[in-house]
Amino acid sequence: MTINHITQILEDFAPLSYAEDFDNVGLLVGDASTELTGVLVTLDTLENVVDEAITKNCNLIVSFHPIIFGGLKKITGKNYVERVVIKAIQNNIAIYAIHTALDNSPKGVNAKICEVLNLTNTNILIPQKNTLKKLTTYIPLDSVEKVREVLFNAGAGKIGNYSNCSFSTEGKGTYKAHDNANPVKGIIGETHTEKEVMLTCIFGKADEHTIVNSLIESHPYEEVAYDIQTLDNTNAYIGIGMIGELKKEVSEKEFLNDLKLKMKTQMVRHSKLLNKPIKKIAVLGGSGAFAIGAAKAAGADVFITADLKYHQFYEAENQMVLADIGHFETEQFTKNLLVDYLTKKIPNFAIHLSESITNPINYF
Repeated sequence: MTINHITQILEDFAPLSYAEDFDNVGLLVGDASTELTGVLVTLDTLENVVDEAITKNCNLIVSFHPIIFGGLKKITGKNYVERVVIKAIQNNIAIYAIHTALDNSPKGVNAKICEVLNLTNTNILIPQKNTLKKLTTYIPLDSVEKVREVLFNAGAGKIGNYSNCSFSTEGKGTYKAHDNANPVKGIIGETHTEKEVMLTCIFGKADEHTIVNSLIESHPYEEVAYDIQTLDNTNAYIGIGMIGELKKEVSEKEFLNDLKLKMKTQMVRHSKLLNKPIKKIAVLGGSGAFAIGAAKAAGADVFITADLKYHQFYEAENQMVLADIGHFETEQFTKNLLVDYLTKKIPNFAIHLSESITNPINYF
């Protein structure tokens, strides 16, 4: 098994195309064709994590946060980022980061928070834009069912809880093959008319490469006519943050006490309590101030996130309670999520949960 095998499994779970534009995800250090000895899963890749990988004979570190975020102009070891990269390269250890690809996954970071808090009726808080595309292609009448089935198997035609969705219209296509062509139907130099079906279906952008290749391989024509459009339609199944409900209403203080216990945090920084029952909860792991408006619009009683600044607490505007439980605390279960997923996919391979402490924040 190579490093590439593991990264493909991870990208089936959290496609890199769903990561935010500002992010740096994927294989950051190492050669994807290297034979794998073991995998260490961590929240952050620090020097002590690389040491742990060496001790456990793991030559791939799967990290939630990317150790290389901006560009590196020099690698001299003068800061912790450069030292990590040097040590990893010296010991032939690859580093893969998944970050906002997992943030935007419907089974990722925020789904895990909802699970820990026992929330039900969960939905994406901020659906990601431009994740849906539409394929339009033209297929000879006698081949349409075969091609349609191949496209469905490649991931096309999925709309929410439905699959095998498409639309087709019969018509007549024309073409004239030139001297170097090898037409399946028709004669070189003559305009040919063929009964064809215009087939359209929707797909997620992460599947585009697979779907186009499947179309070309299954289509009978030498040159395949098709076009792809990016849709403005909202994809309710991909995006950042989640919102769900408690099984029963509780008081604000009861909820905050339970939140501290379940999320293993020493402190909750919160906005003014409103003396209202708590039922609807919005969550966003990591720095989530940008989603305060979305949480209010969704009718959340509490919005749980991290890294809120002083003036951002005012943005609650007596409509909900903002609860900042800490950056590490919102993402702490992410490595468990990844270990569980990888272990199910490759149960007979060494997948290790990092024991290294990487939280840079301490409390006195």
